[in-house]
Amino acid sequence: MNRLADALSPYLQQHADNPVDWWPWGEDALAEAKRRDVPLLISVGYAACHWCHVMADESFADDEVAARLNDAVVSIKVDREERPDVDAVYMQALLALTGQGGWPMTVFAAPDGTPFFAGTYFPKEHFLRLVDAVDDAWTNRRGELMSQGAAIVQACASAGPELADVTRACPIDGPCPDVSPVPVATLDAAAASIVSSYDRRNGGLGTAPKFPTQPALAFLLDHHERTGDDESLAIVRHTCERMARGGIYDQLAGGFARYSVDESWVVPHFEKMLYDNALLLQTYTDVWELTRRPFFARVAEETARFLVNDLTTAEGGFASALDADTGGVEGATYAWTPDQLREALGQADADYAAHVFAVSDAGTFEHGTSVLQLPVDPEDAERYADIRRRLRDARSQRPQPARDDKVVAAWNGMAITALTEYAAELGHDWADEAAERAARLLAELHMADGRLRRVSRDGRVGEPVGVLEDYGAVASAFMSRFEVTENRVWLDRAGALLNVVLEHFGDGKGGFWDTASDAEQLVNRPADPTDGPTPSGWALTAAALSDYADHSDDDRYEDAAWRALAMVAPVIGSHGRFAAGLAGAAEPMVVDEP
Repeated sequence: MNRLADALSPYLQQHADNPVDWWPWGEDALAEAKRRDVPLLISVGYAACHWCHVMADESFADDEVAARLNDAVVSIKVDREERPDVDAVYMQALLALTGQGGWPMTVFAAPDGTPFFAGTYFPKEHFLRLVDAVDDAWTNRRGELMSQGAAIVQACASAGPELADVTRACPIDGPCPDVSPVPVATLDAAAASIVSSYDRRNGGLGTAPKFPTQPALAFLLDHHERTGDDESLAIVRHTCERMARGGIYDQLAGGFARYSVDESWVVPHFEKMLYDNALLLQTYTDVWELTRRPFFARVAEETARFLVNDLTTAEGGFASALDADTGGVEGATYAWTPDQLREALGQADADYAAHVFAVSDAGTFEHGTSVLQLPVDPEDAERYADIRRRLRDARSQRPQPARDDKVVAAWNGMAITALTEYAAELGHDWADEAAERAARLLAELHMADGRLRRVSRDGRVGEPVGVLEDYGAVASAFMSRFEVTENRVWLDRAGALLNVVLEHFGDGKGGFWDTASDAEQLVNRPADPTDGPTPSGWALTAAALSDYADHSDDDRYEDAAWRALAMVAPVIGSHGRFAAGLAGAAEPMVVDEP
């Protein structure tokens, strides 16, 4: 019996009609595997994931595969966005085994959750052979599997970056010294490390696939403001312009796709994530503040309107994502041929649009289609606006990507902060009103008995408890509402969240676990200070603690932020690009040296 029909997660509901006897993650599933004496298949993905859809269509909707799975394993489906703790534990195992991560994540584990094999996407025939091999090994060589699983768990438990011992400089009961928690030289070296990976031709960091890496961009802006370093600002300005002129940016309706498959930002992986757009809205607002270039204000406004127009839920929160696929075809909503332009606009305007948006007969994407770009701003602004409107109207008649409309606390916190700051800088009340509605939803629905729940959907709050990034991002969002409304209740709510962090997430040495002390215990307790596409929960929480200390004049929160950042100073020094969230949190705490 498939048990996903009543799941809150849209991703789980996408699998509710599979012939696979799926279970949601939980004690019942593990107990069933123990009762049957079979291993677990733990399949982790998310609703907007293209290859998750492919594996679902090829394997999980297939009767042959389902019959084999139902006989050999207990199958668990996990939404990584709903349960980032489960995802983190098994992603660490996947990286330990293969050196590479990704989704869908395919893990085989003992009934207690101990992983002994992990991979990502498998075509049907390969997957069938894998299931048979796991079944054979579980039946005939179980000892080998359990030894391998124990070794994986031990390796993951002992893995992690080098951390500093800060308890002498600042004991857990304080006070901390009046010096920078991270030496200025370390922050400068981190900025130089990021600059060294800068693509001077195309903007951005590294090569294809090219991600926005917003935490690194935000840190470079902080570094510029502290030091006056013009190169840091120039890198962010160039990167932001190239991204917004490329196909990674929706030239008709605003909003950024997840990443570009090429180094020139031309062809995106088309899923649009709330967290990317919230963070990039902050960055484009900041770049506009520093440069006063109307181009950046326009991109910020279009991104803010994308959040409000396309991702707002009926309850006032923000949906998680728009799919990469439309009807199983990636990019079908967004790509154009010259003929399609002519059909929508007529010959003369189609020729104009093809020139403006770099649409060619050869195409830049699949099957002769092109993803719209904007290499330069058109001189005729009125005609350009009319063409955009007409193409947007024509595109609205196409099938549209599905929306994952669950509300994730951390990502909504990021959107609230971004919209609040955008509205304050550019004076748009509609953005501030959207931020206020979302903040009220988090305060009134996601808070239960003083604790934070991670997800809701259709006004129903989910069972998964908040993780560290939820507490850090939502506390910062509540403080942003306090700063513009001067309503003390928002500051009090932020303080309450941070008190939970100090009581339940601290590691006793100055750092943080990603899960609370009273949360479900997994085979490992995750704690990762490095960034993903968003700043780490550690970085978000350190920044929130520092900000709250400024508002409350309470040294306990300042000392907690100091310890958390001083502890990861070695990480910032050795992994600048992937610890930029931490570096950005440390910048406001720099103490001028005599």
